[in-house]
Amino acid sequence: QEYLVELGGGLVQAGGSLRLSCAASGRAFSRHAMGWLRQAPGQEREVVAGTSGNDGGTYYSDSVKGRLAIARDNAKNTVLLQMSSLRPEDTALYYCTAYLTGVVAGWPLYWGQGTQVTVSS
Repeated sequence: QEYLVELGGGLVQAGGSLRLSCAASGRAFSRHAMGWLRQAPGQEREVVAGTSGNDGGTYYSDSVKGRLAIARDNAKNTVLLQMSSLRPEDTALYYCTAYLTGVVAGWPLYWGQGTQVTVSS
């Protein structure tokens, strides 16, 4: 079981930056792939970034590649999402997620409560 708590959302102007953080409370944090998923009103859920639990490999969706960076600290049970060059279309509720295995594949098993990111034009 992983309990996930996100911090760091807010309002930012287009072109600005935000950093989201996620604290996980499970004992097997390093075994889980971790990620960030977002959902905007009327839009489908989108996995925007992930980091594997075994080799630290990363995944980014095409819509955020080059603008978002995910990093994990297994010693602190935390995952960060550095967001830069933000666009109004990045506006969404962002969820920290944990996968059942160490691989970013399919839908995550555990979700945080979400943190709102709003980008103004």
